Amino acid sequence: MIHANPADDTRRAGSQKPAPGPATEPAGPSWLEPVLLAVTASSLLAGGILWLLDHGDAADLCWALGTAFAVVPATGWVVAALRRGHAGVDLIAVLALGGTLAVGEYLAGALIGLMLATGRALEAAAQRRASHDLRALLAHTPRTARRRTGTEVRPVPVSEVAAGDLLVVGAGEVVPVDGQVAGPAAVLDESVLTGESAPVERKPGQTVRSGVVNAGGAFDLRATATEQDSTYAGIVRLARQAGAEAAPVVRLADRYAAWFLPLSVAVAGLAWLLSGSAVRAVAVLVVATPCPLLLAAPVAIVSGLSRASRLGVVVRDGGALERLGRARTLLLDKTGTLTGGRPRVVDVTAAPGWKPAEVLRLAATVDQYSPHVLAHAIVDAARERGLEPSMATDVSEEAGRGAYGVVDGRRTAVGRLEPTTVVPEWARAAENRAVLDGAAVAWLTVDGVPTGAVMLRDPLRHDAPRALRRLRTAGIDRIVMLTGDRPEPAREIAAVLGLDGVRAELTPADKVAAVRAERGRAVTVMVGDGVNDAPALAAADVGVAMGARGSTASSEAADIVLTTDRVDRLADATSIAVRSRRIAVQSALGGMLLSLVAMGAAAVGLLPPAVGALLQEGIDVAVILNALRALRVDQGARPALEPAAEALIHRFAAEHEDLQDVLQAVRDAAARLSEPGGDGQALESVREVNRLLTERLLPHESAEEHELYPALEPVLGGPEATATMSRAHAEIERLAGRVAAHLSLADAQGALEPEQLEDLRACLYGLHTVLRLHFTQEEENYFSLAP
Repeated sequence: MIHANPADDTRRAGSQKPAPGPATEPAGPSWLEPVLLAVTASSLLAGGILWLLDHGDAADLCWALGTAFAVVPATGWVVAALRRGHAGVDLIAVLALGGTLAVGEYLAGALIGLMLATGRALEAAAQRRASHDLRALLAHTPRTARRRTGTEVRPVPVSEVAAGDLLVVGAGEVVPVDGQVAGPAAVLDESVLTGESAPVERKPGQTVRSGVVNAGGAFDLRATATEQDSTYAGIVRLARQAGAEAAPVVRLADRYAAWFLPLSVAVAGLAWLLSGSAVRAVAVLVVATPCPLLLAAPVAIVSGLSRASRLGVVVRDGGALERLGRARTLLLDKTGTLTGGRPRVVDVTAAPGWKPAEVLRLAATVDQYSPHVLAHAIVDAARERGLEPSMATDVSEEAGRGAYGVVDGRRTAVGRLEPTTVVPEWARAAENRAVLDGAAVAWLTVDGVPTGAVMLRDPLRHDAPRALRRLRTAGIDRIVMLTGDRPEPAREIAAVLGLDGVRAELTPADKVAAVRAERGRAVTVMVGDGVNDAPALAAADVGVAMGARGSTASSEAADIVLTTDRVDRLADATSIAVRSRRIAVQSALGGMLLSLVAMGAAAVGLLPPAVGALLQEGIDVAVILNALRALRVDQGARPALEPAAEALIHRFAAEHEDLQDVLQAVRDAAARLSEPGGDGQALESVREVNRLLTERLLPHESAEEHELYPALEPVLGGPEATATMSRAHAEIERLAGRVAAHLSLADAQGALEPEQLEDLRACLYGLHTVLRLHFTQEEENYFSLAP
């Protein structure tokens, strides 16, 4: 089979990224391939029937007509390639077709013509199948929106929607632009962007990205961006460029052609010279049409693009996928890439006489009116723990200081402490803890008196450790963090993830310099999400943008966009890239080797032209089928979860969120045991902890042991994979039992004895540490398996 339209080589020398440009247009009209296939197949069949009926001359005429019909488009494709400066192996096909006509081997010519037609038809079918998801992405683009003005709802072109417009999104409709749910809650199918089929619920005020489908009832959407600035438009711009440039491994065909073409002609000429038979020369040319070089490689790469798109990974072109498959260095931004990009409440400290839950609820009551990112985190944390904010009046906000309001008749503030505020001892301890933990502090004051501290951090993504391990397995041997953040939190995350290096407090220019330095050593991937990452993404061999919540600038500068908010999709894409490239090279070189063997056999007269044409057809079909293996799911890349196991993971992940107040209570009770003169309050705190452990935590751990772990054992390779986590369950139960034993002794004696305090305090602090580590391990190793 012959691929007659190799893509233009727009890549600059070395490993530079391609210059942007429109997708490559097809070589000819869309009807040419089916017409060519129909004519060549009909002529071959008709000639075969006539030959069986002993009408040899008529059969030769049919075969000659089919050959002549194929010569015309083949010559046109070669001329078009020569105009672009490509003297490729397609020239061999024209020589073979002309040679069969010249020596009267009309059957061989008809077979080559059919080979040519079926090759192009197979190529078109393979690319249609491989690019189905990208075409679906383009077809999914919304054209109109329904804008609400007062009580009137009127359809308008999406291009006319402006930020601030109130839109109505009906059931089954595509969200036209980025916006926020204005009411009621929306149930959305985000599979087009994320690859995840489970519907998600977005509450009023939450962000919705364009391109997702309304899977519930109609809801109002407040537009926050125009069509061109919305998420889906940026992704579509990338999808339109998919396939614009052939991958470097595909262009190897042109380099191979530099010696393969003269070699084929030389072998054919030598066979003719030594044997005196022009038929042998034609036979050599017939089997020297190396479809594997020109067709199998691009089919494998385009198939890889399709596989990636199904996982929510939009790749700009085949070249980006091929470079990703060769990458050895990975550079990562911290905020929004390795971390979630949004702060979360990690601890709540309450003043004596106050409870952490009440502190968090009051802080959320004031902050629910604030647009600040920390305020959103506090409100979300309160609601996750079942603490609904109440009403506040006279709410105001001072930039850089915090929010103020009246709650239950008392002046309540959340934010920084006033310079004149007297800081009590418990607050100094909380401040020190925040410094050690690298956390920000939002102070709660009531009537000017500090009553609590809410500590917030941007936590590490649960899927990050597993993703980096998989990336190292895929061939990445150097991973470095580049961040503009302070060195302390950056080094802490680097230590947890086992990174090879970390550079902090970098400007965008510093990041670009670091990328260029790494590129001098190996093919380098840069991953980021913010506007400040865009220059570094553009400078890397492969720029990867976290597009789910990242900036439009970073997405536009990137070669690859992860449309789902999971960094492990990069590991999926890398595995796909490595596998696709391996299959492409394997198909091309394997098929070419078979063609060379067949050329030798034809040169010594073992393969007449007709038989050689049939053999070449078989070689072509084999390598194309091998290339299409890149469409299949690599089962070793990501463990396949049963639906029941996936449901259990989501259930226990939600319970981890609900149990954060239990962990907080354990730590607070340990701290109260150290407060002088507070034995009675400390004992009550321990009693409350014991109740929480008995009623909530231990049943959770037991359910994990007997429901979740057995469900994961087939995926993870047996019970040994969960044995260490089971041992942690045993330690948690032992420490909880020890706390209960101390309470029993205190009840028998009427109070906690001095000799009990040290051991009880150690039990509580130890239990808190074990629980935090255990929760983190489960979230990183088990919960990250589920999409």
